[in-house]
Amino acid sequence: MDTTTRVGLIGTGLLGQAVARRLAAVDCRVEAWNRTKDKALGLETFGVKCVDSVEKLLSRNNVIICLLSDADACDEVIFTETRLSLIAHYSIIIMMSTLTPEKVVEQQLQARRAKLDYVDMPVSGGTKGAENGTLSLMAGGAKQSIDRLRPLLTHLGNVTRVGDVGAGQLTKLANQIIVAGTLCLLSEAFTLAQRGGADPIKVREALLGGFADSSLLQQHGERMVESDFCARGSAAWQLKDTKSIMALAQQLDLTLPLTDKVNVLFSQMVAAGDGDLDHCGIIRQIQRLNGLSI
Repeated sequence: MDTTTRVGLIGTGLLGQAVARRLAAVDCRVEAWNRTKDKALGLETFGVKCVDSVEKLLSRNNVIICLLSDADACDEVIFTETRLSLIAHYSIIIMMSTLTPEKVVEQQLQARRAKLDYVDMPVSGGTKGAENGTLSLMAGGAKQSIDRLRPLLTHLGNVTRVGDVGAGQLTKLANQIIVAGTLCLLSEAFTLAQRGGADPIKVREALLGGFADSSLLQQHGERMVESDFCARGSAAWQLKDTKSIMALAQQLDLTLPLTDKVNVLFSQMVAAGDGDLDHCGIIRQIQRLNGLSI
């Protein structure tokens, strides 16, 4: 990408805001739009221009980054014939939302009919990764399309082409199997330590640097033992992903016994009223099952 690159970012939730701030900090021209306008306005302090209509954003930018919450929102906001026609031919849509492989293939076909390029690119690393430029970007699409984006996206993190459109979402679902499952295992480990009389804070410190160490132990593990469940990524959205994983596993005739149990645990957590908490709050559900105070 070069100085003619004009980035329009749609969806300024926690991750969208962090992505917009990061790109603006490295002198990218960034405009943003959000359905709830107030969520976007604070970005202007960081050099991001907030526009008052999605039509305006689509018509003025040649790289469209989508970070909307789900497929229905994407269809409503971008993937209509009228909205797609507003985007200049040969512009590129970067789908960073977590959707299903089937949905992004469908979106790519719609984009092609409108003479637009499309890349399936979910991310992992959360707001901290976006702020530090250390996201993992899982790219599905044509190699030349992804290579075209590398000068821009390397400001956000590491871009890996994993296959054609759809492969990015498959990789993200694989990522979510590991993330959700590990959070449940960390919850069980700290609960075992607590019931046995050890200090979970010290247990976590002891595990750092060993084979059990991970980014999740370092970051989410710390929040678990400190009972910091302010949502960076909510349990409700984690459940959306585990449900998608189990639905896809059924389509592929796969048995995923551990992920099946993880899906049940997050379903129970949300049903108990904790859906708005961070997904590391799954420890509350493990404690609830064991009669521990939460």
